[in-house]
Amino acid sequence: MGALRRKLTRAGLPGLLVTFLPDVRYLCGFTGSNAALAVTRRAARLFTDGRYTTQANEEVKAARVQIGSSSPAVAAVQWLAAQPAVAMAAYDPAHTTVAELTLWKTSLPSHLRRSFLSALPAAFVEPLRRIKDQDELELMTEAARLGCRLFDHILQFIRPGIAEMEVAAELEHRARLLGAEGMSFETIVASGARSALPHGRATGQPLPRRGFLTLDFGIILKGYCSDMTRTVFLGKPKAEERHAYQSVLEAQQAAIAAVAAGTSCGEVDEAARGVLRRQGLAELFTHSTGHGVGLEIHEPPRVGAGQASRLTAGMVITIEPGIYLPGHYGVRIEDMVAVTRDGRDVLTPSPKALIEL
Repeated sequence: MGALRRKLTRAGLPGLLVTFLPDVRYLCGFTGSNAALAVTRRAARLFTDGRYTTQANEEVKAARVQIGSSSPAVAAVQWLAAQPAVAMAAYDPAHTTVAELTLWKTSLPSHLRRSFLSALPAAFVEPLRRIKDQDELELMTEAARLGCRLFDHILQFIRPGIAEMEVAAELEHRARLLGAEGMSFETIVASGARSALPHGRATGQPLPRRGFLTLDFGIILKGYCSDMTRTVFLGKPKAEERHAYQSVLEAQQAAIAAVAAGTSCGEVDEAARGVLRRQGLAELFTHSTGHGVGLEIHEPPRVGAGQASRLTAGMVITIEPGIYLPGHYGVRIEDMVAVTRDGRDVLTPSPKALIEL
């Protein structure tokens, strides 16, 4: 909360309304589904409803808790307007609907409806979330290593003929048994020609006797997400398939090697894309090289072509190049990587040499 208050002071903002739940959790620890946080340079108050009375009082740090029956955001706006040193309050328009803003304004005295609430020109809390502290990094490392254990387990489960959905179900069941709160996104299990679908959701299709199998999954541990992808081969790959896999692996390794504090996200993307370009495969790489990870599975920065934002120690990003031949096969390899002062730390060290099952 101290970093946020310093930022409020520098920006000349007397008050801030926070309604995006990942931001609320980051700032005060509350994990419920209905809340708003009001912050001034001297005070902070978390508003929620009666379902969360006990939970809020147990979880919330650095803010007072106020329970009410009305909309938490409306209560937060009214509280901010009642503070003597708060002439206006900012809000994040990226997470505010027109209907919500109208409701907030009509809850204010008539003389404040036009001037009290002001839209922020850019995200205010999210940039703070990009840089993970030591506790967050340790937690994300634990989540990533749990993902590696899931991969080791699923290798023993995979066999031709079982449905993709069975593989996904086994992954998700084992994740719960190992302590995960849930999956950080819908598990991707895509086999054979379906491996050419970058976001191929698990279906009832049986695993083939021969072909690529892409597994893209992540778990949530104490609110923080993990994300990893491994592509394995059922049967014996042809020379072309082996070459495709090796090209993606080299592209991924080149991008990881490029990760360093001060390097632009575009430079990291180009390190992967350049390898595939030299192999004549760049046109088959149809998405960005990676993204930030934290309380959300997809956070800034975006590691993509032409992205000028620079990496900073404490960021956690994914590196996940892939190639996709529609109707034939696809290959993607993904790791979570923490940016350090002197380079990078791969948080998902599962083997990446092509596994043949």
